[in-house]
Amino acid sequence: MKGADYSATHFLWTYEAGVGTITLNRPERKNPLTFESYAELRDLLRQLVYAPDVKALVITGAGDNFCSGGDVHDIIGPLVGMSAPDLLAFTRMTGDLVKAMRGCPQPIIAAIDGFCAGAGAILAMASDLRYGTAQAKVAFLFNRVGLAGCDMGACAILPRLIGQGRASELLFTGRVLGGEDAEHWGFFNGLCARAELLETAQAMARRLAEGPNFANAMTKNQLNMEWDMSLDTAIESEAQAQALCMQTEDFKRAYEAFVNKKKPVFEGN
Repeated sequence: MKGADYSATHFLWTYEAGVGTITLNRPERKNPLTFESYAELRDLLRQLVYAPDVKALVITGAGDNFCSGGDVHDIIGPLVGMSAPDLLAFTRMTGDLVKAMRGCPQPIIAAIDGFCAGAGAILAMASDLRYGTAQAKVAFLFNRVGLAGCDMGACAILPRLIGQGRASELLFTGRVLGGEDAEHWGFFNGLCARAELLETAQAMARRLAEGPNFANAMTKNQLNMEWDMSLDTAIESEAQAQALCMQTEDFKRAYEAFVNKKKPVFEGN
């Protein structure tokens, strides 16, 4: 797969200069997810493992909202009538989307405005970086619809972003976290004006795309793997990862650029 060749069905996909942008595109409904869009997002992210020309990824929503979660009519209604095996197949499929986000080597930057709720909050959470607006409303709504907060990895990932106590509050209550609090709590990496949000996220994506992509992918891999490692195991794992990076041409390019007092131009190999 090449970034310029991919054609999306259930969301918008654009590609330019190493950066792919996914736009959830149902603005009249605040960009909810459907069975089909869950699956297509998962499949695209799996394909990106084999797309070296896509060096960074931005996820955003059309209009003034990010994503309102699972579509009430297309997903929530049908779930009420499903059997236990079918429900488990669904929850495993949605969790597989998060696995695909964490497993793809490209850094993922979420650009979040307006509603970012339920599964939309999970998409933001599972990204590597998050930029939001003061108008953003982040809510892990599962408790408010009679479900547990432990959905799609929330109990594993969210406490690592904002701390156990704050994550517990959001998951037990489903309350809305405003944009300014989301930045203060560390959920957002930065706060932007609405008119500047997408450009801010894409500028960061371009910056990362211009970096040493093999090394960035290794960093993302280690961030994932070291969650359940002892310190000794983590240090050894990082030693092996760094030794691999020291064999890349990008490492040599950086050294030669430093010696010649130039800015390195990385090529991802």
